[in-house]
Amino acid sequence: MAHILISVLIAAFAVAGCDSTVFQDLHQHQNQTSIKFLAVGDWGGLPYPPYMTVVQKTTAQEMNKVAEQMGADFVLALGDNFYYKGVDSVGSPRFKVTFESVYTGKFLKVPWFVLAGNHDHAGNVRAQIEYSQRSNRWKFPSYYYELNFHIPNTGKTLSIIMLDTVMLCGNSNDYDDQKPKGPAHPVNANRQLAWLQGRLARSEADFLLVAGHYPVWSVSEHGPTDCLLQRLRPLLLKYDATAYFCGHDHNLQFLEESGVGYVVSGAGNFVDPDIRHWNHVPKDSLKFFTGKASTLGGFVHAEVTKNNMVVTFFQARGTSLYRTVLPQRRFRRTS
Repeated sequence: MAHILISVLIAAFAVAGCDSTVFQDLHQHQNQTSIKFLAVGDWGGLPYPPYMTVVQKTTAQEMNKVAEQMGADFVLALGDNFYYKGVDSVGSPRFKVTFESVYTGKFLKVPWFVLAGNHDHAGNVRAQIEYSQRSNRWKFPSYYYELNFHIPNTGKTLSIIMLDTVMLCGNSNDYDDQKPKGPAHPVNANRQLAWLQGRLARSEADFLLVAGHYPVWSVSEHGPTDCLLQRLRPLLLKYDATAYFCGHDHNLQFLEESGVGYVVSGAGNFVDPDIRHWNHVPKDSLKFFTGKASTLGGFVHAEVTKNNMVVTFFQARGTSLYRTVLPQRRFRRTS
């Protein structure tokens, strides 16, 4: 009971935030001059033996290779961590068979910063948060939270705001291809939105990323998320966000619109070539898309340097597919 109370208090503190910015310690090499991370979504295996898919396994193996060759200080886990109905308790065997026993590579033994997807919300998200107390690398302090990093030896900073888009917009039923129809608890949704706007308004980070499960823009099965177009996109534009990372659609996409990069990395467990929303995104915004089964899955590698952020899309077959460079924020500091 005590450890549950402690985790609740930690979560409450993380959600509430504070005026002073807390920076993560990544234990980097002394001569390092960038922050590097992987981003993978929709990686959550299966609820029956072998509790994983071929795509998940091959993607995990390639993630480790890329982390070894290019470096990875942490991983962003973009939701749908456990198919099809999340986990029921912090003692669920799924943490071992779908996470710990799959991502076994030496170079994946780094912090995994986690957020929840719609399938996670079909189960017990609080249990996933509590698992942070049992794992050395699973970092899920609250439904939504902020991460801040010093880019070593540069004087620059990176902030990543991790959202719960299901809490914000409502759950969706993938089997009926239903879109989110509104939050189950509007008060909690509005509280998160107010918190987000406050963090964005105060941010002086040189690179500002926002991450959630649902896409803002997508050409695939789920398409653009109306709720996020209405509630999140205006904030990304107003506060000059560098990029938005998400999953939900089971493929790899990069879109760029009004100066914001949109990274869809949802090919960690399944691969879907669906392009039914090809004409439902702004003209010329789509720069890259792949959902071919032959890729055997995929993920993203990002490197944030003194002057820009390089984003590379990888297929599990062992080759990079697309690379783009995003500049640091154009904002002017108020102090």
